[in-house]
Parts: sequence; structure tokens; C-alpha cells
Amino acid sequence: MFTLIRQEGHARRGEFVTAHGVVQTPVFMNVGTQAAIKGALSSEDLERLGCQIELSNTYHLHIRPGDALIRGQGGLHRFMDWGRPILTDSGGFQIFSLAGLRKISEEGVAFNSHVDGRRIFMSPEDCMCIQANLGSDIAMAFDECVKIPSPRAYVEESCARTYRWLVRCRDTLSSLKAAPDAVNPGQVLFGINQGAVYPDLRISHMKQIAALDLPGYAIGGLAVGETVTEMYDIIEAVEAHMPKEKPRYLMGVGTPGNIIEGTARGIDFFDCVMPARNGRHGHLFTWTGIINIKNEKYADDSGSIDEECQCPVCQRYSRAYLRHLFKAGEMLALRLSVMHNLFFYNTLMTRIRKALDNGCFHAFRAEYSERLDRRI
Repeated sequence: MFTLIRQEGHARRGEFVTAHGVVQTPVFMNVGTQAAIKGALSSEDLERLGCQIELSNTYHLHIRPGDALIRGQGGLHRFMDWGRPILTDSGGFQIFSLAGLRKISEEGVAFNSHVDGRRIFMSPEDCMCIQANLGSDIAMAFDECVKIPSPRAYVEESCARTYRWLVRCRDTLSSLKAAPDAVNPGQVLFGINQGAVYPDLRISHMKQIAALDLPGYAIGGLAVGETVTEMYDIIEAVEAHMPKEKPRYLMGVGTPGNIIEGTARGIDFFDCVMPARNGRHGHLFTWTGIINIKNEKYADDSGSIDEECQCPVCQRYSRAYLRHLFKAGEMLALRLSVMHNLFFYNTLMTRIRKALDNGCFHAFRAEYSERLDRRI
């Protein structure tokens, strides 16, 4: 399913085959948490912006409109009219964010819905059933995302439980996708590495889950309070023990610079809400750094957001117009800004892959890693 085409240092150029198409890696997954990109973008927009794979969230879709409803509509691909690959997150991070409203046990997690407050229980088996109903191409294992910092003893206990949950996820999904009425018989499971910022716990947990020989593996529980240096150190420690022939996914990360640095450390899949969230607040990514389009200096600027950008927004609208939309409170400001940022991220991945194809990724990294995160 995964082919490693070439490598430059630890950076990898690959190809991952799914039931709904081939994904060229490294890849950025565009985050449509509730089967939609925040900012009023459609599936057709995502195609135009170069999105290879869309990410939706198990927890949110289970709460609303309900995974049974989506199954009845033919699965998530048909529901949102998206014919390319989909990854569904397990909801572990969202449940992590409900720290004051949850109770974790060996069987699973009991928590209150953020929508109506009703009490919900989710086990690894429930999580797999929900994702099987959604019919995504990649289902993420049910895990606990521990806060940073956390006591070592608790993190050890959590890692052990997350492993036991992973075994239950594997067995359950294997049974569900073999059923004659499975929404997506080609659905695969990725395991998630945890261990906070304890390198030895991260390594031992990675070795343990790698032995299960799953189709892919993720590094979870980062970008939740640790420093950037700690994050990079953990990636380097874990990567050495991740199966070379399987895709590696760094969950919830990050800035353009983080993505370049993650690629340099052997990561294949990325996702983050940042391009859409920042766009909705007027923070736009360019090939010279990040601009705040709301600033007064853009009030009479007839230039495009980025002269290098070929996105539909930069080809048609000026900085002055976009700033006006924000100041006037027009919804179009959010849509255009998110379109630009997602196009930028998808183009960034295209350029990373091209640099790897041409054997010049190290030069690309040196030129852009710090520049793209700089605020102008």
C-alpha cells in the first residue's frame, strides 16, 4: 500500500494507495472536521485547491449528524460528495480537550457532549464502529492524548492502556470491514504513538505498536504544550523505530516551517487547522512570510496577496479588496482567505515533493524553513 520512492537524508518521497485513490507523499491533509472546511469551502473547492486527502473527525460526526445517518447516506464520501481519500481522526484529541467532562477507564471514556451536555460513552469498539459507518479510507485508533506536562507514572499507565485499546481497535475493525455490508471494505487502521515528552516511553511504545504490523503509524500527543525543540526531539527519537515501509503521520502539526522540519525528520502525513483558522482571522501565508491582511498598510494595496501564488484568489483579487471585506464584515473575506491558505499549503507540499524528486530538498529546507514562519 505504501511505496517509498526515494529518500534524501531522513526525508521521504512516497506513494500511498487507498480505496479512493493514490496519495503522493509527503502530504498535507485538509481538515474538514465536520465534513466541511470552516470558511464556506465545498468539496469542489478542495479539488481546485489541490487537496489530495480530506480529514474529518469521528467525535464531531458521531455527535452531529450521527454516524448511522451518514452510513444511511452511503458513507462520508457520498455524504460530502468527495471522491478522493478521507482520513477520520478517532476523536481522542477532542475528548482530551474535554478534560473536566470525562472519565477514563479500561473499557473506554465517558464524557459529556459539548453540544447538548448528554452523557456519552465511547470504547475502542465504538470508535471503530463509528469510523466503519463513516467509511473513511484511513481510520485512526482510539487513544488517550495526555496533557504536557504529565507525571511519568501516569504517562506509562496511559501508554499501556492505549496499546491495549489499539489491539481491540485492530480486531474490531478487521471484523467490521469484512462484513458483506461494509461501507468501505478497503478501510485501514493507523496506530498512534504516545508517551508525552519522555523519549524512552515514546520509543518503547513505538516498538510495541510496530510489532502489530499495521498499515500505518502516527505520532500523537504533540503540539499540546511542549516546546518546538521538544517536539522535534521526540520525532527524531520515535522515527528511528517506525517501520520504514509504512507511512508516518504527525498529528496536528503545524506551521509551514514545522512541516518542512517534520519532512526532514521522516514524516509523510501532516494535518492542522492552522491554514483555515488563521485565514479566517486575516493571517495569510506567502512565500516571503505571514501577513495580516487587516493591517492599515494594505488599505490601498492593489497587489495580490502573494505575487508568486497561482491560487484563484491571487489571480483575481487585490489585498485592498480583501482587507475591505474583513473591515466590512463580509463572509467572503473568510472564504477567500481560507482558499488562499489551503492552496498555499497544498502547493508547499507539491514543492517539497518536487524538491525530493530532484534531490534538492536540503536546499529547499535551508531557504524556506524559517522564512515561511516569519511574520511580516
